[in-house]
Amino acid sequence: MLNHASEVSCSLKDEANINTVWASAIIEECTRLGLTYFCVAPGSRSSPLAIAAASHPLTMCIACFDERSLAFHATGYARGSLKPAVVITSSGTAVSNLLPAVVEASEDCLPLLLLTADRPPELQNVGANQAINQVNHFGSFVRFFFDLPPPTDLIPIRMVLTTLDSVLHWAMCSPCGPVHLNCPFREPLDGSTRKWSSHCLNGLEMWMSNAEPFTKYFQVQSSSNNMESSGQMTEVLDVIKGAKKGLLLLGAIHTEDEIWAALLLAKHLSWPVVADILSGLRLRKLLPSFLEEQNIVFVDHLDHALLSDSVRDMVKLDVVIQVGSRITSKRISQMLEKCFPFAYILVEKHPCRHDPSHMVTHRVQSTIVQFADCLLNSQFLWGRCELHDHLRALDDVIAREMAFQISTECFLTEPYVAHMLSKTLTSESALFIGNSMPIRDVDMYGCSSANDISYVIDTMQLPCHWIRVSANRGASGIDGLLSSATGFAVGCKKRVVCMVGDISFLHDTNGLAILRQRIVRKPVTILVINNHGGGIFRLLPIAERTEPSVLKQYFYTSHDISIEKLCMAHGLKYHHVGTKGELEDALFLLNEGDMDCVIEVESSIDANATVHSTLGRFAHQAADNYLGTILASSLLPPVLDNVLLISRVCGVQYSQYRIELCDRPTMCSVNGESLKFYREGYVLSLTLEDGSIGYGEVAPLDIHGENLMDIEAQLQLVLHVMKGAKISHMLPLLNGSISSWIWSELGITASSILPSVRCGLEMALLNVLVLSRGSKFLGTPHSQKEENGSAGPHSVRICALLDSEGTPSEVAYIASKLVEEGFTAIKLKVARRVDPVEDAVVLQEIRRAVGNQIELRADANRRWTFEEAIKFGLSVKSCNLKYIEEPVHNEDDLIRYCEESGLPVALDETLDDFQKFQQGRLTKYVHPGIVAVVIKPSVVGGFENAALIARWAQQHGKTAILSAAYESGLGLSAYILFSSYLEQQNLKISAEQNNGMALPVAHGLGTYRWLKEDVMIDNLGIFRSPYTGFVEGSVSDACKILKDVRINNDVILKTSKGVHVQRYELRVDLNGFSHFIKIHDIEQDIDGSVVLFLHGFLGTGEEWIPIMKGISGSACVRCISLDLPGHGSSWVQSHGNEKPTFSMEMIAEMLCKVMEQITPEKFTVVGYSMGARIALYMASRSTDKVEGAVVVSGSPGLKDPVARKVRRAKDDSKAGMIVAHGLEIFLENWYNGGLWKSLRSHPHFRKIVASRLEHDDVVSLAKVLSDLSSGRQPSLWEELKECNANVLLVYGEKDVKFKQISSRMYHEMNHRANKIVKIIEIPGAGHAVHLENPLLLMAAVRKFITRVHKNSAGTEALSEAIVSIQ
Repeated sequence: MLNHASEVSCSLKDEANINTVWASAIIEECTRLGLTYFCVAPGSRSSPLAIAAASHPLTMCIACFDERSLAFHATGYARGSLKPAVVITSSGTAVSNLLPAVVEASEDCLPLLLLTADRPPELQNVGANQAINQVNHFGSFVRFFFDLPPPTDLIPIRMVLTTLDSVLHWAMCSPCGPVHLNCPFREPLDGSTRKWSSHCLNGLEMWMSNAEPFTKYFQVQSSSNNMESSGQMTEVLDVIKGAKKGLLLLGAIHTEDEIWAALLLAKHLSWPVVADILSGLRLRKLLPSFLEEQNIVFVDHLDHALLSDSVRDMVKLDVVIQVGSRITSKRISQMLEKCFPFAYILVEKHPCRHDPSHMVTHRVQSTIVQFADCLLNSQFLWGRCELHDHLRALDDVIAREMAFQISTECFLTEPYVAHMLSKTLTSESALFIGNSMPIRDVDMYGCSSANDISYVIDTMQLPCHWIRVSANRGASGIDGLLSSATGFAVGCKKRVVCMVGDISFLHDTNGLAILRQRIVRKPVTILVINNHGGGIFRLLPIAERTEPSVLKQYFYTSHDISIEKLCMAHGLKYHHVGTKGELEDALFLLNEGDMDCVIEVESSIDANATVHSTLGRFAHQAADNYLGTILASSLLPPVLDNVLLISRVCGVQYSQYRIELCDRPTMCSVNGESLKFYREGYVLSLTLEDGSIGYGEVAPLDIHGENLMDIEAQLQLVLHVMKGAKISHMLPLLNGSISSWIWSELGITASSILPSVRCGLEMALLNVLVLSRGSKFLGTPHSQKEENGSAGPHSVRICALLDSEGTPSEVAYIASKLVEEGFTAIKLKVARRVDPVEDAVVLQEIRRAVGNQIELRADANRRWTFEEAIKFGLSVKSCNLKYIEEPVHNEDDLIRYCEESGLPVALDETLDDFQKFQQGRLTKYVHPGIVAVVIKPSVVGGFENAALIARWAQQHGKTAILSAAYESGLGLSAYILFSSYLEQQNLKISAEQNNGMALPVAHGLGTYRWLKEDVMIDNLGIFRSPYTGFVEGSVSDACKILKDVRINNDVILKTSKGVHVQRYELRVDLNGFSHFIKIHDIEQDIDGSVVLFLHGFLGTGEEWIPIMKGISGSACVRCISLDLPGHGSSWVQSHGNEKPTFSMEMIAEMLCKVMEQITPEKFTVVGYSMGARIALYMASRSTDKVEGAVVVSGSPGLKDPVARKVRRAKDDSKAGMIVAHGLEIFLENWYNGGLWKSLRSHPHFRKIVASRLEHDDVVSLAKVLSDLSSGRQPSLWEELKECNANVLLVYGEKDVKFKQISSRMYHEMNHRANKIVKIIEIPGAGHAVHLENPLLLMAAVRKFITRVHKNSAGTEALSEAIVSIQ
């Protein structure tokens, strides 16, 4: 910089004329003040300034022919960089064109320096060209104005420098804003030589010798402690301390320090937080464990919740703290006005008045950081706000509702764009949102993410990055947005996505010229929502009272301008998006490539208005349903308890049943002579602390890939994790509430639970809630009078199930008898005969026998080819078939079949994998030819999934039919109630959509006729109704049965309350040391396979127990886990002065000696991470004792000598850290590593970390880390080919590192015919597979153990046969 200063000294003296001297001095001083970004508009009068800026070595300049776009670009830069850009313009209307941007900068406190060239005084008011009055041209919208004299050597240059310093000081002082320095110039305006006196440079010697500004301004600020001690904050703190119903509103936040301060504020207040879209925390990327631990509740969907009158009445506030000005949501502002009077504290660093509703009672001029610091230093224990739990639960309800509605809409909508965009953004990108609808849509429909964290910081786990969001909200205009976004990209140095409407885009097409200039910045993507007009007016009250033609012409300003051609004219990359798939593809590319582009999203004003109205209606309904659920539990006004958890589970058990059926189930094939047929399953019971017991039925079907052993394994694990679980009142909402509860409370992903197990679990949960709360199952009415005022009990119609076995006349006869019994609908199983025409003949005969009033359905179970199904369809066109279920084997042929056959189709097997693909896949079946969905709760994964499918169907005008899968009376009773619930939901949807009165549906519960025995003692409530004459299921009878469940013990085979774990200690003497090893032993009395489970570093044997219980309880395997040396309760005793070593060889030998005390037979080792390395070592070198190894997230060590040396050094350093600083500090550092990214998103992460502190011998723990370093253990890569043990390699889907290692190991290993070598990926898991997805890992391990046992038995049998032959 000193060299540059000497260059300045020479250059000023060498300037051609006094104009260039002044211009160069101004630009130089700007750079010294930190202003290096110049926005230059072309013009003659400003030539000296433009040339000086362009030629300065420290400046970066951009030019544009449109001063308005250029000025907005400068404001965008100020938003991104938080420092001013310099705008240089010529005189005349060029200056006037800056006004819109100046207004925006002024209203939003953005610093901006305007250098406007001007004519000299002698050319003013005389009609000279481009000469207007530029003095105070921007009035009160600038913080300071100064009119320089024309350059002359009679005035010292010091005056120019001090003036500029003063002007910029005004720009940066609170409130920041634009400043205007008017610069008249006489000719010559170019570099022509004119004599000037260097005396004007006198006094600049010191300035020329350094790189500092001529005048430096300093401001002494008082600290927050001084503020508090001087009494300035005493009253405010007293108000906050007295709050019982507080709310924290977060407005615009610009820096990471402010994010940190806002989170600390939220944590210490324990108030609900409403984060505006501009706060950066609305689209937060925070870990759920952080939010849970810090007790921070974000209420993202309060705007939608306030559509409910009940919610507006519920929300009563006594203190509101608003940090940052302006809140986007109008409804929230209206809610605050309705709640007023209360204490309203507004915190903003500038003194400007931002109080449009005139409610602010305490105005604090302070930064967020200072204010938070003041509160934290007050040493006051803040109490939780009374609204805390209720607003959190309400927000969850509406968030799930919005996600469901947005995702299930088959067409591309504007809310879907906002929702998906917020999901796509990463920490490397920033968002600039246009005014009008875009900012409102992102505020309402944007979603936060809890999993996109690469690492965490310190004990609070605050992410060091965040998604920055900005917008022109000073004057909230729609002009200059493209230019602002491009400037914002330059300033913030991130990829920027700019989301705007089409009118905003057209308002600033000159901004495309700036976008095209690839100055030093990252790419910008313009996302244009093109609904061909001003769509926001369609959502305003004026749309209801104005003629459509007037709206279109004077409000919508409809157009047909081609955005694609505008992009072509500017040479910009362009994408057109018209479908959801195209949008997802386009958004995927946002973080790729280095080119600017424009993405046009096609929309419609009317369709957008309809979608917004529909979403608002469903949000309103969801809020009311939530409050109805709480009111049923007596948890809401007049008293708010803060308690949404009804009770804890104190007992769990399951019983296996076996009941005889009257006949072969229709999905079974005929095998020889007539045999007895049985149905097997489990009855699950949950007992709460209040004594309530809820029952559920787990009824697996082999044809759906489930078997009793898999089911029992999962039940054993569920029994373990359910004990002590807290039950939430929100579960009956069935909108994702159960899935969320399973994840947050049990710590397992709902999709990993087998569908029938999840169905039984949900059935038990819903039933126990009914008993504990004294309410009705999902609020179903028991009588018609409750529902519509008519007499008679409430019931659901039943559809009879008919097998097609027999001659057409025989089947038709049975059908007629069913009609005589009172059935109004019959489903016929087809595709059981050689020729589809034969099935058609049977159907024709049935139709003749039962008449046209009976509803006929057919079910082909995907058994036909497309051609066979068409053949059947053509033959039954006259049969008035209600629908045919799954006519074709290939799912992709369904829509084609609808169109070519003309027959209505119902989905059944297509829904089987719903638990995996969720509702997004359903959008392909909105075709009108798909008229119904047949839902089996035990197949689709429970009541919640069934309700979601039914809701999707009902909203798209399709019939939702509940179907049983040969459950007992227990399951069927619950299905009757659930069918009634679906009927009530259908009535509501039909009324909302003005579709008329919904007709009753006959549900597929006719399988009750197959029950020869039952799990229940009481008779199932399905009979011919004396009121209607139809076969129906009684809702009141079903309720009575489930409220007083009496189990038929004659059909119960066994009952389990869980597997017992015995804990004891074994001693092993080895190399002069005695090792005392803590053992966890399950099913120790079993004579059979033994499996040893080894934990990773910092773990204990305790963490394997859930999986061990599942395996041993279902597969009759003895499972052993232990605490490795240095871990948990294991300890070592020395018989001399030597310190123990924990080499791989020593650990393996010690484990073999431990196992010798447990079993003389070979055993299988299951190891995770460090334990996996030990397991692999034992499998390779202890083949006489180990018959198999499961390597979970493990490796054979390191081969490269340099890598081994580096790893040894790192592990030795970490070991030293444990000894020197303690385990707690080490853990925080350890779990900040990238390997644990996935685990950090686990809801029990903090609990898991806390368990890592439970080690009795920390010194030995550190020694294990060092001695068992992968850089110190023997490398096993060369031994993999010779390994004779059975091996299963397991890694998590998200664990990229160990996925590569496992794949390489698999290819290196010897795949012999008599040995098992398998590799498996566990979905949704990272490195800690056994903690993140225990159910799927358990299933994989159990199957492997079973195969190893069979292989071993087969080998022994073969050996015995050989010996016998010999």
